[in-house]
Amino acid sequence: MGVRKAVIPVAGMGTRLLPLTKSQPKEMLPVVDKPAIQYVVEEAIDAGIQSVLMVTGRGKRAIEDYFDHSIELEHELESHGKLDDLHAVQRISNMIQVYYVRQKLPRGLGDAVLQARAFIDGDPFAVLLADDIIDGPTPCLVQMQQVARRYPGMVVAVMEVPREQTSSYGIIEGTAVVPGVWEVTGLVEKPEPADAPSNLAIVGRYILTPGIFDAIEQTEPGKNGEVQLTDALQAMLPFKKVYACEFKGTRYDIGDQMGLLKANVALALKRPELAGDLRQFLSETLETIFD
Repeated sequence: MGVRKAVIPVAGMGTRLLPLTKSQPKEMLPVVDKPAIQYVVEEAIDAGIQSVLMVTGRGKRAIEDYFDHSIELEHELESHGKLDDLHAVQRISNMIQVYYVRQKLPRGLGDAVLQARAFIDGDPFAVLLADDIIDGPTPCLVQMQQVARRYPGMVVAVMEVPREQTSSYGIIEGTAVVPGVWEVTGLVEKPEPADAPSNLAIVGRYILTPGIFDAIEQTEPGKNGEVQLTDALQAMLPFKKVYACEFKGTRYDIGDQMGLLKANVALALKRPELAGDLRQFLSETLETIFD
């Protein structure tokens, strides 16, 4: 399955990070030296995505400005001979073709994906949630594409979670095909631990086919009046195979305070120019606290 288009929903309000997100989109919060959304876009590019649609909402103008050209800034950098900075800024604007559509009401992930129907225009496509930075030896979306080529159908990324956390995720039921890949036989949105069919949780990566749009339109809103993508996928199971890919890598939920802190520390430690000083700082800080 060739996937060249991606949808990145960014309309969420980021309430888990208030007051930090009161005036700043959570997707623009810094992780080391670039906003979280850039990591997700770079993953899409590494997987061969050629164009991205961002589904935005109120208060998200900063995202559009970030991926646009800043003529005044570029002129200022060039006139002062700051060519390295100039090239870094221009690279962001030129990294991929980005389009935008507004989700006018917060009606859930399924409704956000539905806004992409005209952009997708009958092609298979990826969905990447900007809350999730996934760091691994191979980009998560590349791993999923490998599964999609071997097992035609739709693909969701999954990871094991403690059973007491199943009520925070969409959970799959499935039959193992090969190690790390399941044919999905059922999906449940945020089940209580006692009702969860497994502890394999869907995280923010999907490869979908255009039939998902009809399924979303026929999906009734669930809790909080939101249309769940998980419910639409469940409705498609009799007609379309869905596979689950347990990705290799570490997922950071940057919509959560601890996830954002972990992402900053872990990714900074992978940077040679930062790792030494950061390790020393962490060591000294821990000694001070526990002395």
